[in-house]
Amino acid sequence: MSDPFVTPQDETAAAAIAEIGEELALFDDWMERYQYIIELGRKLPPMPAGWYDDAHRVPGCQSQVWLESLERDGCLYFAGASDAAIVSGLVAMLLRVYSGRTPDEIMATEPRFLHDLGLVQALSTNRGNGVEAMARAIRLAAGKAVA
Repeated sequence: MSDPFVTPQDETAAAAIAEIGEELALFDDWMERYQYIIELGRKLPPMPAGWYDDAHRVPGCQSQVWLESLERDGCLYFAGASDAAIVSGLVAMLLRVYSGRTPDEIMATEPRFLHDLGLVQALSTNRGNGVEAMARAIRLAAGKAVA
């Protein structure tokens, strides 16, 4: 099986946020953006079947979301998945920003970009809460790594 952890494609978390913003700006409306986000989710590396359990489940998400982290060379890498297509895409966005970063960079990168890019506002309240729950889970893992 290939590595389920997302490796960074952008130099920094801030660069990833800027790129995501530019990519979303290419689309005229939210229906096109949703399609793009769903495509991102389809490109997530597959997680091992054994990780689809309660120990990996992110609480606070309407859909089921699973997350795993691994510390490697001073950086935290994340693997994630969801049972909902749009949520898988949001997981992919979060992992693009946070996976492969140092715990300090993760802690310094507030998930405000979810609001700044209009993502939370464009989602149902429950999905918006779920995305924020995922961001909290990622930052919680980083906080434990720093401690």
